[in-house]
Amino acid sequence: MLTRNCLSLLLWVLFDGGLLTPLQPQPQQTLATEPRENVIHLPGQRSHFQRVKRGWVWNQFFVLEEYMGSEPQYVGKLHSDLDKGEGTVKYTLSGDGAGTVFTIDETTGDIHAIRSLDREEKPFYTLRAQAVDIETRKPLEPESEFIIKVQDINDNEPKFLDGPYVATVPEMSPVGVIRTALPNMDREVKEQYQVLIQAKDMGGQLGGLAGTTIVNITLTDVNDNPPRFPKSIFHLKVPESSPIGSAIGRIRAVDPDFGQNAEIEYNIVPGDGGNLFDIVTDEETQEGVIKLKKPLDFETKKAYTFKVEASNLHLDHRFHSAGPFKDTATVKISVLDVDEPPVFSKPLYTMEVYEDTPVGTIIGAVTAQDLDVGSSAVRYFIDWKSDGDSYFTIDGNEGTIATNELLDRESTAQYNFSIIASKVSNPLLTSKVNILINVLDVNEFPPEISVPYETTVCENAKPGQIIQIVSAADRDLSPAGQQFSFRLSPEAAIKPNFTVRDFRNNTAGIETRRNGYSRRQQELYFLPVIIEDSSYPVQSSTNTMTIRVCRCDSDGTILSCNVEAIFLPVGLSTGALIAILLCIVILLAIVVLYVALRRQKKKDTLMTSKEDIRDNVIHYDDEGGGEEDTQAFDIGALRNPKVIEENKIRRDIKPDSLCLPRQRPPVEDNTDIRDFIHQRLQENDVDPTAPPYDSLATYAYEGTGSVAESLSSIDSLTTEADQDYDYLTDWGPRFKVLADMFGEEESYNPDKVA
Repeated sequence: MLTRNCLSLLLWVLFDGGLLTPLQPQPQQTLATEPRENVIHLPGQRSHFQRVKRGWVWNQFFVLEEYMGSEPQYVGKLHSDLDKGEGTVKYTLSGDGAGTVFTIDETTGDIHAIRSLDREEKPFYTLRAQAVDIETRKPLEPESEFIIKVQDINDNEPKFLDGPYVATVPEMSPVGVIRTALPNMDREVKEQYQVLIQAKDMGGQLGGLAGTTIVNITLTDVNDNPPRFPKSIFHLKVPESSPIGSAIGRIRAVDPDFGQNAEIEYNIVPGDGGNLFDIVTDEETQEGVIKLKKPLDFETKKAYTFKVEASNLHLDHRFHSAGPFKDTATVKISVLDVDEPPVFSKPLYTMEVYEDTPVGTIIGAVTAQDLDVGSSAVRYFIDWKSDGDSYFTIDGNEGTIATNELLDRESTAQYNFSIIASKVSNPLLTSKVNILINVLDVNEFPPEISVPYETTVCENAKPGQIIQIVSAADRDLSPAGQQFSFRLSPEAAIKPNFTVRDFRNNTAGIETRRNGYSRRQQELYFLPVIIEDSSYPVQSSTNTMTIRVCRCDSDGTILSCNVEAIFLPVGLSTGALIAILLCIVILLAIVVLYVALRRQKKKDTLMTSKEDIRDNVIHYDDEGGGEEDTQAFDIGALRNPKVIEENKIRRDIKPDSLCLPRQRPPVEDNTDIRDFIHQRLQENDVDPTAPPYDSLATYAYEGTGSVAESLSSIDSLTTEADQDYDYLTDWGPRFKVLADMFGEEESYNPDKVA
């Protein structure tokens, strides 16, 4: 084998132009040189004034892979034009694999491969070569690049890239689709087969090599088997209380196929159970689930029988000739009796009642029955959660509904509550029904003018002029086509200043009847208008409209009309009157409180001054008449030093002879109080009318500048007859006693003092 490989390599080198290429320099050779050239020529140096042409001649080297010789494998030769064979040129090699894979003889430029190469590992190598002067070590030529390619030999057997391989073959495939020992393969018999395949390389330099792999053949299923029911009749028992949509049973047909070929569709054959039952396929188990479409009733029908058909959902046209791919079975359903609650005759009861219906009036009835075998009596009662106010009652045995309270449509127009019916034999079984009661309106409220109107009339108004359009409203639920009529009251119809024109569309106009109106003669007119509805019983009301006469220009524009028109249908309400009175009382209380505070302030101002009050004691050797003796002496003479008083007659004793009062010298404003008292003491000592007993005299001198002036009697006149005490009555209840004491018309009576 080694000898044959070496001989092949030698022949390839010889006949491929590797060593037979001449070694003469080729300065004109370019990159387009023959690709099999195994010598690279390096041109020599030129003169400095001559254009230097590149000395490298590009060639590719080729080397065989898997070389097994004892000597290094020759690759090619480098040669420079400057190399004259004198040993002055040195060749160097660098690049991919230099020194490790490839070597160069520095003197001759021969390149050898020193190790075996594998094209499957690395197909080519890129290297760089250069000629250097051996003495100066300077490059004689620029460095250039070349490629060494590794040539392939047939040293690998063929291999399958992705083994083992899996192939699928439809079952029941005819002979010829795949060459096998079995003429017809059935997936239901065997699903998978293994086949050993050998691949052989018949060409190549090293002879034919072979490779083997295993192929797994899996049979794919086809729909070649119809579904079959394991039995022809299915028996099911269903309670009559089963809800609609619930599953009441399952049946199954068997299909030996796999995957989608085993998918089954179930259908109910039109007949007895088509309207009450439905069947669907369970995708996981491929069972037929029977469901209820309508409620069952044992008392109506106790059993049902129908047929169910099972068929393949995906059919294969290649096997149509094998027969119908479907099967049929019979389903018998027995309905089981269940104790059920009573059943109302209606799902909803609607009733009507007038709002003025007396309490206890029957307005309707409900009916419920026990449909089970051996029916039981039924009891009725109102669900308290829906009728918490107990507006209605129900007879527990008869089911009649009656009013329990007076109804008002304006308050509640509709009532909605529930009635429960239970079996006497089993009170836990109950049923419920809704009751809707509409309250009908009774014409109990009269129509009234809808809004207050501000009606005015010009002084220069003409007869027949419409000065106001009015409309009416009714608090009752007005029926369709409700009509209101307007007219004057009988007492206003006699010589009317205004009249009412009914437009017959639930509105009316206020019309003038006079040629001009005078504000001086009458500023306000009150017009009673009667409004009547068309319901039964007829209701009417009298509404008084206030019409104000205003001054207008010639165009009818109002110039002056200060007071607003007032609409008086029923006068002020009790609440409004109470509010007005309360406001008046509050205002009066505020005024009284203000006056009291003002007086208290004045009193405090008079009493806080240190110079306002001065007490003086005059001692006499006689006894007074007590605190009720007000006639013993006159203290008015001691009150005010500013007033010149005349001598007065003593009131505590009766004088023998009438002495004329004598004139006293006036007292100056700046007189000291001590001098004043001393002067008065001397006057009393020489006075023949002075009392022969001790007397207490109080001097309450207020001084000057008081806003309320002095209340002292010192400033008073000499006699009581000359003084006017009428102003005391204007000072209020506190001074009533003084007013009575000093009044002219009524003498003072101590018994009347409170």
